[in-house]
Amino acid sequence: MPGAPSSSWSQTAARLRTMAQHTDARVALAFWLLGLVNNVIYVIVLSAAQDLVGSAPKGLVLLADVMPSLLLKTLAPYAVQRIPYAARVLLCVALSAAGMVLVAAAGSLSVKVLGVALASVSSGGGELSFLGLTHYYGHVALAGWGSGTGAAGLIGAGLYVVLRDWWGFSVRASLLFSACLPVMMLVSFFGVLPRKALRRGDVQPPSYERVPGRESEDVPPHAASALLEPVPSVSEAARARSIGENMRRTRQLVVPYMVPLFLVYLAEYTINQGVAPTLLFPLEQSPFAEYREFYPFYGFLYQLGVFISRSSIAVFRVHDLYSPALLQVGNLAFLTAHATLFFLPSVYVVFAVVFWEGLLGGATYVNCFAEMMEQVPAEEREFSLGAVSVADSAGICLAGVVGILLEPALCGYQVAQGRNWCRQAGQGAG
Repeated sequence: MPGAPSSSWSQTAARLRTMAQHTDARVALAFWLLGLVNNVIYVIVLSAAQDLVGSAPKGLVLLADVMPSLLLKTLAPYAVQRIPYAARVLLCVALSAAGMVLVAAAGSLSVKVLGVALASVSSGGGELSFLGLTHYYGHVALAGWGSGTGAAGLIGAGLYVVLRDWWGFSVRASLLFSACLPVMMLVSFFGVLPRKALRRGDVQPPSYERVPGRESEDVPPHAASALLEPVPSVSEAARARSIGENMRRTRQLVVPYMVPLFLVYLAEYTINQGVAPTLLFPLEQSPFAEYREFYPFYGFLYQLGVFISRSSIAVFRVHDLYSPALLQVGNLAFLTAHATLFFLPSVYVVFAVVFWEGLLGGATYVNCFAEMMEQVPAEEREFSLGAVSVADSAGICLAGVVGILLEPALCGYQVAQGRNWCRQAGQGAG
């Protein structure tokens, strides 16, 4: 359609100007830090999966890292509004730190898994709570949260590579170091975040709903009324609704938001935990000295893509959530085919695909919640933002089950074909 590109750029420029005029730097920084700290432990655990379990399937760590979170996200949205946000933050910090100490100090795999599970409860509770909290602060909070969670992936995977491969830290020392990171969450929530809006129960609409001169086009009817009429405390409204009403609301969120979020996470975490450990090449054809170095570097590239796409919400929007989800399924099929047939000429092709995988996953996540900010009525938004977060955990959980079966099957097939690199990678763990 003629003029469409120009119109799109003008909308983007107007959105940036509006955000610059209304952005509270403290809100953006606070949610960036909350997203960073809430997710960084989760990422470090996944990056350390090979060192934690050796030749056992990496999907075991993924399941321990996501199943408790999935259970919490499934049940908590219907009752969590009764718990003050300050209490939730304190609980998340305590569980996260305790979990990482257990993982670092444990001698048995079962105790390590218990520590991972505690950190998982912390991460799931934090995501559920802070996504709901963005409702009180508007789109700038969601942008900060999305960028922070993306940075968590980049920093977590990168930090583990630096500690283990560059500085020579032991696995235990690396994990004990990470157990100190949740303290930053206390500083962010109690020291950086302005909490007047939260105490009053005020609701800030997404800042890009107020693009000058485009109110009639950019603001849905329910959002327009939200700008003109006072909105009651969402926590009070949530408590007033019955569980049955909330469950009916959840069913309305499945097709537009939950299904694409579930698909993209199912595909990408099946790649990360089930396929990536077998995407190996002869060492002389790679930049690595050991086979165990492939896996964490794939994680780093993936998280780099996630960070870039989750930080792009202010300048680039994806409204069709199903397209990136289906492209991610295509990535899974492509990389699984290579793990079986070994047809790619270079590991650098795999690097590019893994980076692209991260871009798709991060874009789907942050744009899903941005769409909800625009489309879900204000009085239902806090609950809905938390309820939809169960979809990514469900996808990750199923990917963990698939990965437990897929990784040994792919590795066994490769060994039968004379490529025993995956066995050597497992033997290098410690």
